[in-house]
Amino acid sequence: QVQLVESGGGLVQAGDSLRLSCAASGRSFSRYNMGWFRQAPAGVGREFVGAISWTGDTTSYTESVKGRFTISRDNAKSTVYLQMNSLKPEETAVYYCAAGSRLSFYDGTYLSPSQYDYWGQGTQVTVSS
Repeated sequence: QVQLVESGGGLVQAGDSLRLSCAASGRSFSRYNMGWFRQAPAGVGREFVGAISWTGDTTSYTESVKGRFTISRDNAKSTVYLQMNSLKPEETAVYYCAAGSRLSFYDGTYLSPSQYDYWGQGTQVTVSS
């Protein structure tokens, strides 16, 4: 069992930056690939934002955030981060971190929420124009 707690959300203006944190507790955090998803107020589901492998060597991002968002992890602190720069109003959403041991970066399964085993409660990010 892994418990995940996100923090760092808030209200910012367009163009500002935020860093989200996801602190994990429980067993073997370093064995899990980690993902960040978001769900907009009127969204129908959770949108993939990015993911990082358990080693930290591999990352992947949705096209719209490439070059602006960066995922990193500190296995010693059992924490994964999402650095978000140049935020846009349309990126207003609840941001979730998730942990998965079964997903792969080679077959696209890391893109699917259903491949993640554990989820945090989410943190609200609001970007004003």
